[in-house]
Amino acid sequence: MGTYIVIGSDGKEYGPIPADDVRQWIADGRINAQTKAQVAGTGEWKLLAEFPEFSDVRKSPLAPPSLPAATPAKTSGMAITSLVLAIVGLFSCGITAVLGLIFGIIALIKVRNSGGRLSGFGFALTAIILSVIILLIMPALLLPALARAKLRAQAITCLYNEKQLALAALIYADKHGNQLPQAATWCDDIKSFVTSEKVFKCPSADANGRCDYAFNAKLDGLNESKVDRATVMIFESDSGWNANGGPEVMIGKSRHEQIFMVAFADGSVQQLPESQLSTLRWDP
Repeated sequence: MGTYIVIGSDGKEYGPIPADDVRQWIADGRINAQTKAQVAGTGEWKLLAEFPEFSDVRKSPLAPPSLPAATPAKTSGMAITSLVLAIVGLFSCGITAVLGLIFGIIALIKVRNSGGRLSGFGFALTAIILSVIILLIMPALLLPALARAKLRAQAITCLYNEKQLALAALIYADKHGNQLPQAATWCDDIKSFVTSEKVFKCPSADANGRCDYAFNAKLDGLNESKVDRATVMIFESDSGWNANGGPEVMIGKSRHEQIFMVAFADGSVQQLPESQLSTLRWDP
């Protein structure tokens, strides 16, 4: 059986309430045969005496009751909270929208099962719809930003890798009479001076192979103290382990949004646009 909405003696609508509550209100004298009512959602108002399911009402006094039909429904605090959380989700990257969705569903169920004692159905439903929309569109808005952040993190890692490799080459020289590593074996020469062999891998490069950098062949075994500090020492390359040479073995396409990582003989590392590569010093 459905639920009902009644008009109290104060002219206000109360409900929806189940049939058992209607019968109780009749017994309490709060409503009577002349009370207007409708089955919730139909919009058709009739006197209670016209409803077969309330046949006993025909025996009740015809005079309007002196008391209001019922206490007005209380707005669900959870329904309001769910809507607030959903709205805040627009500014919290969707984090609070998750709570708004959960609270909205709970509030909706409670309002429906309250027998008219709670209102806020619209708040809860709006919170659910808004939360779902936010959770659907937020990933599309965040993915580009996350992708950019990932590329930036990879570039920083690559920069740090070259820094470690350059410093390892200088440490090698310090322990070998100031002589820099042999170009043909530079990876093998310095690998004991880095924290891990992972330092030889750029996170933006192909996962295959052991090394994504190359050594300036013109620095092969030179006395470190006699090399110009601005000379290129280590640079990005796809030629593999112990790769060495000059500009011809440098990567042709940037791994880091048009930026190239280059380490110099003084141990410093710079991020350079393609337009500046032609100005690099390769001769010691």
